[in-house]
Amino acid sequence: MSITAPTTRTVTTTGTTTAPGLGSLLLTGAAATVAAAAATVVVAAAGQAVGISTAVSGAPIPTMGFGVLTVIFSVVGLAIAAGLRRFAGRPRTAWLRATVVLTVLSFVPDLLADAAVTTKLLLMATHVVAAAVVIPAVARRLA
Repeated sequence: MSITAPTTRTVTTTGTTTAPGLGSLLLTGAAATVAAAAATVVVAAAGQAVGISTAVSGAPIPTMGFGVLTVIFSVVGLAIAAGLRRFAGRPRTAWLRATVVLTVLSFVPDLLADAAVTTKLLLMATHVVAAAVVIPAVARRLA
């Protein structure tokens, strides 16, 4: 019978950090999506309350429609973020660059819409509000 002495193991870290997991990214993204959808509905309702029409080509956009479209496009954004997380060398930088460009490009249909100037500004404001909620929340979960 032999007796072995307990051994201790020292672990050193190199100062690198690992990125949060995909689940963390999706959970944070989902929460940000819900918050952004609620925020765009509030902005649209506030605009309507002060007399800004949401009519485009004569048909009004329902207030809840702002939230629905925010959810749809935020889910597309989360898919992009997941892809960048997997394939980009610097996913946070790629995410920030891509989403800023996409946010600016999202103004094009608003500018071209058959709507009053105030309506166009309201539509663009909802894009900025949604982006201001979702982009930084997702960026924090990318390495």
